[in-house]
Amino acid sequence: MVEFDGKVAVITGAASGFGRAFAQKGASLGMKLVLADVDAAALAQTVDALRAAGAEAIGVRTDVSDGAQVQALADAAVQAFGKVHLLFNNAGVGSGGFLWESSANDWAWVFGVNVMGVAHGVRVFTPIMLKQNEPAHIVNTASVAGLLSPPSMGIYNASKHAVVSLTETLYHDLQNAGGEVGCSLLCPAFVPTGIADAERARPDELRNSAEPTRSQLAADKQLQRAVRSGKLSAADVAALTFDAIRERRFYILTHPAILATVRLRHEDIEQQRNPTDPLSLKPEVKESR
Repeated sequence: MVEFDGKVAVITGAASGFGRAFAQKGASLGMKLVLADVDAAALAQTVDALRAAGAEAIGVRTDVSDGAQVQALADAAVQAFGKVHLLFNNAGVGSGGFLWESSANDWAWVFGVNVMGVAHGVRVFTPIMLKQNEPAHIVNTASVAGLLSPPSMGIYNASKHAVVSLTETLYHDLQNAGGEVGCSLLCPAFVPTGIADAERARPDELRNSAEPTRSQLAADKQLQRAVRSGKLSAADVAALTFDAIRERRFYILTHPAILATVRLRHEDIEQQRNPTDPLSLKPEVKESR
């Protein structure tokens, strides 16, 4: 896609962080917006702010882990604006701590949002885009945690690795299907967003009854500190992402310095040596933030 004015963007996780930044950037380019988030109040505030600034936007409260709600989101988008040209499968949550201390609820919650949310978005929206027979694009938000395996982030890492593989496969499938639909994989490092406070959005039925373990408390504190230390803003990431969409560029790495750590992991695999802690390259990791 090179033209955004008058086109329609659907954004999940749109009430905060990257999602809200994508919406603001899209609005500045004249896009019509369909915004989705599980937090109805925050979503309404975001929609109202965008409308006050002159954007054409609607909000649809959506739990992306529920395929029926993602279908309802697509129906609302088509009913409101007729087409969908840009999809950001962006909603995401996280959970940390030693892997064996993670509960079944932790796995269900993180995979439901991070993996099935993307899967539902691809499953529901791709046929709509292909049928339109005009330029369209899908952006799936993964993370550098989809390219690495840092300690005490096991569920999050696994979910983001799934998004990486899913999106790379989507690229090949779209190429083989023909048409004008492209896709990109967004892999940001630490950026000041609401990801560190994702627990507020956990459904009651998936909350843990037990108190957090020491490893979980430590992982949460480390994440809070890392997110606050981020040098790029969500708006910076949104600008980089729209540039990649224009260029039909697949990999969107917001912090290129992290590639040194990615290469180290690949070398571990190629040389069949034991995994290296990705945080051991401290200068590179600090620079990437």
